[in-house]
Amino acid sequence: MLRTRFTEEFGIEHPIVQGGMMWVGRAELAAAVSNGGGLGIITALTQPTPEDLAEEIARCRVLTDKPFGVNLTLTLSINPPPYAEYRQVIIDSGVKIVETAGSDPTVHVEHFKEHGIKVIHKCTSVRHALKAQRIGADAVSIDGFEAAGHPGEDDVPGLVLIPASADALDIPFIASGGFADGRGLAAALTLGAAGINMGTRFMCTAESPIHEKIKQQIVDSSELDTQLIFRQLRNTMRAAKNSVSEEVVDILNKGGRFKDVKDLVAGTRGRTVYENGDPEAGIWTVGVSQGLIRDIPPAGELVRRIAADAEENLLSLTRTITDSVSVS
Repeated sequence: MLRTRFTEEFGIEHPIVQGGMMWVGRAELAAAVSNGGGLGIITALTQPTPEDLAEEIARCRVLTDKPFGVNLTLTLSINPPPYAEYRQVIIDSGVKIVETAGSDPTVHVEHFKEHGIKVIHKCTSVRHALKAQRIGADAVSIDGFEAAGHPGEDDVPGLVLIPASADALDIPFIASGGFADGRGLAAALTLGAAGINMGTRFMCTAESPIHEKIKQQIVDSSELDTQLIFRQLRNTMRAAKNSVSEEVVDILNKGGRFKDVKDLVAGTRGRTVYENGDPEAGIWTVGVSQGLIRDIPPAGELVRRIAADAEENLLSLTRTITDSVSVS
């Protein structure tokens, strides 16, 4: 069994985390991942109100008695969600693990820590990870350029970002972006991470709440079928390549601004993709790891399979080295 600093400190069996994903991180998926020995994550802002989040947390507790967390993504917005109210629901519900992402989480980390809640902060660079460590995060999730969603503006892939983080950090970290199987987990551990965070791979599981047509499109797609949008606005986002993402890129390449594409990239359109199964209905995020996805298994089975495959890969490498030394 793969035991790491992350599994020990967060009380899970396998060093595999299901990232918080808008419209995807619901109770059924989070519970299935946790029941499989990983760490499932409910996405707070998928719930329309703090009261709905409280109900979703309660539903997850019915489905699992294993540790699970809640993602709270912080964005800069003219009309921001009531973050303090969502935060208080998380605290009052007795959740012990929170994944923060987005803008400066300092005030939230302080409040969570006061109530004995462990915080994982998602970062896209070593400098951001060091700040998260300074403000008290218990762990960080390092997102490489391969990741879905917002991979930052540095364009550093995991092969460099993971060992660079290992050299710089004192707290444990998990690697995110491009992971979909046991080979990836074995590689991440070898490079210095204490586990992996997967989003796209968990979208293609039986308990994932997205339409089966979207799951199948991910299975059928390759690593080439993603699109980077908002590059011109320095707010890069990796999404599925479709007619909408192509139009967004074309408008911005011609000098357009966010106001010229805001209707195309509206979150409500992306939600429609997941609900109705039309991949051309809007912008929806997916990582290059889709090129490694071949099936749609139960989430718990996937967690156990990846952990077992990673262990076998590491043991096989050890045997190869031993045999090589013996021969020489």
